[in-house]
Amino acid sequence: MSEIDFADLRGKEFERADMAGARFTTVSLNGATLRACALNRVVMRGVELVDTTIDGEIQNLVINGVDVAPLVEAELDRRHPDRPRFRPTTPEGFREAWDLNEQLWEATVARARRLDPERLHASVDGEWSFIQTLRHLAFATESWVSRAVLGNPSPWHPLSLPWDQMSPRPGVPHDREARPSLDEALALRLTAMATMRRVVDGLTDEQLDNRTEPLEGPGWPDEGDTFPVRECLLVVLNEEWWHRMYAERDLAVLEQGD
Repeated sequence: MSEIDFADLRGKEFERADMAGARFTTVSLNGATLRACALNRVVMRGVELVDTTIDGEIQNLVINGVDVAPLVEAELDRRHPDRPRFRPTTPEGFREAWDLNEQLWEATVARARRLDPERLHASVDGEWSFIQTLRHLAFATESWVSRAVLGNPSPWHPLSLPWDQMSPRPGVPHDREARPSLDEALALRLTAMATMRRVVDGLTDEQLDNRTEPLEGPGWPDEGDTFPVRECLLVVLNEEWWHRMYAERDLAVLEQGD
């Protein structure tokens, strides 16, 4: 088909659009960027998918009759032998995972310190800067440990950074443009890490199997929600693992200079 057979929507941006149940037939998505999009239960037939990169939470992804998600997970575990340790099932496993996480991040921060401080505010391919990553990880721990597990209704520091697409919530900071120094961001980060350390150090099998009390007050997670304690701690470990991987990837680019 030629270009005259298409409605010209090139370069259009669709933000916070609910397209659930939409149908796309004979549509060109060449060069499109999808960021923070939900693609659950999507069906694709007769598509061309060449030179495409997908990063995200992937489960039950069937391509040409093959569920590729377990293959992807197995390959990631092969490439990163420490990764399975971030999916613990016992209190001791959670303590070991956090020990390892502290060690890995210590090396990543040491790597970041070798760069010009201004470069730690630089974005690579539109992703968070190193400083923003530290701020976000503090937010994740404050939300899932301090708020969800420990019951603090409003645990966030003014520099804590939610994910970009989060709808505003009363009392939750969201200053993406703040520019704290590395040491300021680390002070926030280390305070949150110490909270996680206290929780896992005292963790028991009974606590792991408990559910959190319903959350009080506006914030994230949402008021009234309740979760298995195990799930809350796994969310934090998952955030820690992936954001360190992203940070290492971007530090490698920043080390090359302009």
